[in-house]
Amino acid sequence: MLRKGLYALLIILVLIVLYFLAWPVPIEPVAWKAPPNPGYTGPFAQNELLKAIEFLKIGPNYGPEDVAIDDQGRIYLAAHEGVIVRLQPDGAKPENWVNTNGRSLGIDFDNAGNLIVADAFRGLLSISPEGKIIELATIADGIPIRYADGVDCAADGKIYFSDASTKFGAKESGGPMEGSLLEIMEHGGHGRLLVYDPATRQTKTLLSGLNFANGVAVSHDQTYVLITETGSYRIIRYWIAGPNRGKSEPIIENLPGFPDNISTGLEGRFWVALISPRNKLVDNLSEKPFLRKMIQRMPKFIRPKATAYGHIIAIDGNGKVLKNLQDPQTGYPQNTSVKETKEFLYIGSLISPVVARLVKSKVGL
Repeated sequence: MLRKGLYALLIILVLIVLYFLAWPVPIEPVAWKAPPNPGYTGPFAQNELLKAIEFLKIGPNYGPEDVAIDDQGRIYLAAHEGVIVRLQPDGAKPENWVNTNGRSLGIDFDNAGNLIVADAFRGLLSISPEGKIIELATIADGIPIRYADGVDCAADGKIYFSDASTKFGAKESGGPMEGSLLEIMEHGGHGRLLVYDPATRQTKTLLSGLNFANGVAVSHDQTYVLITETGSYRIIRYWIAGPNRGKSEPIIENLPGFPDNISTGLEGRFWVALISPRNKLVDNLSEKPFLRKMIQRMPKFIRPKATAYGHIIAIDGNGKVLKNLQDPQTGYPQNTSVKETKEFLYIGSLISPVVARLVKSKVGL
């Protein structure tokens, strides 16, 4: 009897080993060398300045990923389930304005007052002031847009946006978070920066090979676009005008967290939201693709996940950190975006049932 029990245990152990060695998973991890984590030091020194935020109710919704403001001062939020929430200029009276029936992420207004939406499930959308939804782009250079993420409209009408991953589509992966984790764990460079030209109604790829292409911001002088490369902890500048047109280079690298959206602020600033601190295990296994594949076979609750830590920064066009606002003990986790007005900073979140607002004068702005 004892021998039979040991034999059964041996079989179970062999099956477990075989599972971790050979069970198919969707990722094929690529080896890369993660830079040493600077932590919360130097320009990222820990503080509690974000604790001054206040909260605005958004009705029966959650996850206000991005924020946009129309010419009447009304506040628009891209929430879960494709809902676009609209608040009055004072932050009151939340209403479900329209529903894309997808998952709206990045949002921005174009020159005609249409709300442009990077919808992770549907592609690039335009919503008229009356609420009519039009699909602008679902494919670029013959490749389907599987994970539209960040978006910004230029003065000339062109729309710059990101396709976070051409391999791990947000819808096919089970949602934006699930798709992002797969792309970052594989580190295969499936993200790209795209541009939609309303004059030709054509969408083109400007930059590819990005490890989870995320937020997009057109510069104040309209000569370049900044894009966050979440999986590589950096921000890249792509030139759209001038002698460097078509060229790109990183302007800030080795961030202490995963950068999400980036937006053009006031007085030459760009605002960056860091959704979570870096994960030590992910960094340590960057050069060990086989082990990363084994981790993907583990139960979901064991795998690396985002950690709650409030953090936004302001940088200039060359990557110099101008402002560093944090809340280590955050009551508003997973910051995803920042929208600056003359008086406030509006801060998005992937999971919160409210949207945050910070009076700029409270943090020296």
